[in-house]
Order: sequence, then C-alpha cells, then structure tokens
Amino acid sequence: MMNSKLVGMGVALITPFKEDDTIDFVALAKIIEHQIKNGTDYLVICGTTAETPTLSNQEKEAIKQFVVERTAGRIPLVYGIGGNNTKEIVHIVANIDLTGYDAILSVTPYYNKPSQEGLYQHYSAIAKASQLPIILYNVPGRTGVNMTAQTTLRLAHDFPNICAIKEASGNFTQIDDIIKNKPEDFLVISGDDGIAFPLMTLGAVGVISVIGNAFPKEFSRMVRLTLQGDYDKARLIHHKFTELFNLLFVEGNPAGVKSMLAVMGMIENKLRLPLVPNTIKTYEKIRNVLNEL
Repeated sequence: MMNSKLVGMGVALITPFKEDDTIDFVALAKIIEHQIKNGTDYLVICGTTAETPTLSNQEKEAIKQFVVERTAGRIPLVYGIGGNNTKEIVHIVANIDLTGYDAILSVTPYYNKPSQEGLYQHYSAIAKASQLPIILYNVPGRTGVNMTAQTTLRLAHDFPNICAIKEASGNFTQIDDIIKNKPEDFLVISGDDGIAFPLMTLGAVGVISVIGNAFPKEFSRMVRLTLQGDYDKARLIHHKFTELFNLLFVEGNPAGVKSMLAVMGMIENKLRLPLVPNTIKTYEKIRNVLNEL
C-alpha cells in the first residue's frame, strides 16, 4: 500500500555542490548510502532543501535519474514538483517520467498569494493530471499563503490520489483539526524537525526531515520510538537535538545542515546564490554541538 511507504522519517535530500558550483554526484551517492544504511524510511528529491530554485531543468533531470539508479529500489522515493503557475505544473506532472518514484510532493503556490478556492483549484488540477499519489505541502513561512485545515480536508476527501500533507505551518490547532477530521488513510506528516515529536503524539505519522541528512540513525530512531508509543525514550532524543534544531535554521535552510555535513566531512560547504554558507560563528557553534553529540 502506498501510504505505508510514507510512514516514518523521510529526508529532504540536499544537493551537494563542488567548489566550482557544479553538482557533486560523488558526495550525493555517499549521502544516499548513508541514508539507506541508517534507517531512513524514504527520500524526498528536489524539495526546497535541495536548493531546487537554483537548479536548471537539466540538473533536476540528472539528479532525478541518478537517485533512481543509486537507490535501485531499496527505498521509496518522492519527487518535488510545485510552483505558482498551475498550467505549467500540470504540464510537467502529466509528461514527466517518474519511473522509480512513489509520490509527488507539491508545495502551495508562492508569491502570487491565491485564495483558498485558488489553492483548491490548483491542487485539483494537479490531482487530475497525476499518475502518482500527491503529498500537499503547506509552508506559509516560505510561500506567503497558509492553506487552511478546511481546504486541506476538502482536497483529502475529494481526491483519493491526494494521499498526505507535509504540514509546516507550525499551527498546532490547524494541524490537529486536519488529523481529527481527515479520511482514515490520509496521512499528516510534520514539515518541521523541531515539532515532529509533539505532532506525532497527536497522530502525525512522521516527518520530512532536514536534520535527517546528517543524523539519519538517531532521528529515525526518535521517529520510530514515538510511533511505537515509547514517548519517554523518544523525548530524550528529541531534547538532545533541541540546540541543533535552532542552529539548523538560524541562518536559513539548507545552510545549517550543509555546515553539519561539512563538519562531518561528507560535502563541501557550498551553496548557490542567493543562499550563502553559515557565518564562521554559527559554523563553530555547530561544530561544538556536533563534537558534544
């Protein structure tokens, strides 16, 4: 069953770059193996954490194929296709080759601030065009628009292939409303590492994680313990990560997690403009916390 593939810890994969600004496929292969060996439940390709707005269509295609070849069916894959031009997104969804992928993650339209009815119509057009299940993605801090619980529930009830939502509004009342009133097989996934633990105690089924790039073993263990109802052990791991959660996003994503991976020797600490690496001060703080861990 599709939905069971999205339970647990998904990881929003970063895109490693070399000093010359090209994609570092050797590092990407290492990160993929690191994920599979350490308990990650599924991978999300070309999400926000991948710096997708700075990737060309050719680069996205190369990453999409590379990940399928490298994972070789060992782990479920989700591909990010979202934007604020519905017609274009529908065209991509209808024509893209997603062999090897299990679902699409599609962010709410950003910048042009559609109404709730506009959001509903946007996703219904995508749902009608897609062969694969769709995960909605609500992240008002980035998009400038919040999709309400009412709109999410309407989509969940109206379209069987809209199978889940990645909720990153941070609004517990809204997320709890979705969990309470959703169809039984519709999944609610935390879009924030820092609140994944409390959201799972309410009924979310896991997280699409950023910190999982660096700590797949520990963070996936926290997720599994929570889903098993072992809250005391899970809370200990959650609290161990509290300081890192803050450092992770203090200068934007994925600057924080790229600093972590660079400290661990897995990638060059390189981002594409307009994003820049963490300041030395934050980088040193991250290094100190990692040494303690």
